[in-house]
This record gives sequence, C-alpha cells and structure tokens, in this order.
Amino acid sequence: MRTRRRNIEGASLSFLDVISCGFGALILMLVLTKVFEPIILEDTIENLQGYLAALQLDLLEIRGDTKALNREMVRKEDKQEEERKELSRLKADLSALKSKFDATIDKSKVDNIIEGRLATAKQSLTAEMEALLVDYKKSLDDNKIGGIPVDSEYIIFIIDTSGSMYNYAWPLVLQKVSETLDVYPKLKGIQVMNDMGNYMFSQYTNDWIPDTAARRRAIIERLRTWNVFSNSSPVEGITKAISTFYKPGRKISLYVFGDEFSGRSIQQVVDKIDRINREDKDGNRMVRIHAIGFPVQFANPPRYQDTGIKFAILMRTLCERNGGTFIGLNDFRY
Repeated sequence: MRTRRRNIEGASLSFLDVISCGFGALILMLVLTKVFEPIILEDTIENLQGYLAALQLDLLEIRGDTKALNREMVRKEDKQEEERKELSRLKADLSALKSKFDATIDKSKVDNIIEGRLATAKQSLTAEMEALLVDYKKSLDDNKIGGIPVDSEYIIFIIDTSGSMYNYAWPLVLQKVSETLDVYPKLKGIQVMNDMGNYMFSQYTNDWIPDTAARRRAIIERLRTWNVFSNSSPVEGITKAISTFYKPGRKISLYVFGDEFSGRSIQQVVDKIDRINREDKDGNRMVRIHAIGFPVQFANPPRYQDTGIKFAILMRTLCERNGGTFIGLNDFRY
C-alpha cells in the first residue's frame, strides 16, 4: 500500500510541471507576438511619398539656383573679356602717348619748335608796349622762357602746387617765375593762381595785383612756402583765369607751370578751352596760353610716368591752338 501511494504522488507532480511550462510558453508567445505587431504599410507609403515630394521641390530649387549662378558666371566672363579688351586698348594708347612724348622731350626738336613758333606767336604791339620794349634786352640764356615774345600787358601764373611739384621742383619753379617777371619790365597787372584756381593773395581775388617792385618781391617770397591743395590738373585754373580776367582790348598771357595731368580725356579739355578762349575774326584767341613742363614724373618708375606724358601732350596742344609756346624742361632740379 505505501509503495503505490508514492508512485501516484510522483506522477501528479510531473503533470503539473508540464502544464505550468506549457502555460508559460503560451504567455511568452503572446508577449512576443504583441511586440512584433506588423507595421501598417499604407502609412509608410504615404510618408515616403511626402518625403519624395519634398526632395523633388528641393531639387527644383537647386536647379533654379544653378541656372542663376550659370547666368551670373557668363556675365562675369563677358565683363572680364571686355576689361581685357579695354586694358589692351589702354596699353596701346599709352604706348602711343609715350612715343609722342619722346618727340617732345628731344632737346633739339624742342629748340626747333620754339624758334619756328616765335615768328608766328607775336601779336601786334600797341604804341604803349612799343615804348615799354625800348629798354628790354633779350636774355641770352636759352632756359629763360624760350624767347617767348613780350607782347602782353597782363600775365597770369597758373602753378601746380601738388606734392610732386612742391617737394621736387619748387626751387626751379621759383627761378622760372622770377625769370618770367624779369622778361616783362612793366605790366598793367599780374595774377597768381594754383592749378585749381585758388588765388595766392586773397585780397586780390578777381582783381589784378599791381606791378611794382615790392609786389614782385612779395610774389616770390610768398611762393617759397605756398603749398595749397592741388588735384594735378590745370584745367580749373585756366578756365577760371580766362572767364574772370579777359576783357576786350586786354593783352593777356597765361603761364602754366606743371608736371602732370590727372584728368581722363585730353580732347575734352582741348574742346572746353576752345569754347572759352574763342577766336576773333582774324583767328586770334582772347588770351595766349604758354606752358613749362617739369619732368618730375620721369624720376619715378615707368608705371607712374603716364600723367607726365599726358600733361606734355595736353599743354603742347593747348599752346599750339592758343598762340603760345610749350617748353618741356630736361630736368626739374635747380
């Protein structure tokens, strides 16, 4: 009897173990099945379509930016090509200007030009001027004004007061102004401006400085330290001198002292002076324009010399068209 009961109890425990394991396995399967529930494919497809549409919009925007950049690049390339052509043209112009200037600074050619023009540069002298010339003796120094005829009753100095002139050529400027005054023993009036039309003596603005020995000394003394702003272009001074001081019957000569022309167009300046300094019925201009060129810029490297070349060409042309003489000095030192 005891042996049979022990066997029944052992069998009952094994059955319960099996049932428990099976129930646990079912629960585990349910849990795993819930965790890995199938994804809803419809929602995923809609999300992908929206993402694809956004990418297509971005692509269109990028293509638009690319086209704009390509157009901008083409414009810049065209502009660069135009600038290269303009640079080539300017180089050719500079080469032509240098060739012309080489002719003007040749000493023998300058002497021949001066001698040839002296005969045609004279204006008819008044009886008063003939009397003034009785005591005049022509200087034998070829560097003094180049023999310009003394036929004017008024003279106006237009002097470049830029740093290049003041720092390198000023002693020679003083000498040439003094020599010019010496050539004219007696004048009805004198005036001194810088190349921008600023007066040396403000008390004589729009008026003539009396020609006295004391005033001549005062001009030279004031000139020693006269260092006002200049834009290195004589145009303003020339136009102001003509428009302010010319009157019918006055014999006026302008003396332009400078070393460079910083403007863009020589022809525009020539045309402007032609309009202001008109010819009379006999072809004579209202005032004479003479000039002295100081070769300061040619002490600099070649890339800085073009303004000096432009000044020489401009003033040579203006002097020729306005009854005067241009002298290009071969040195700017005293």
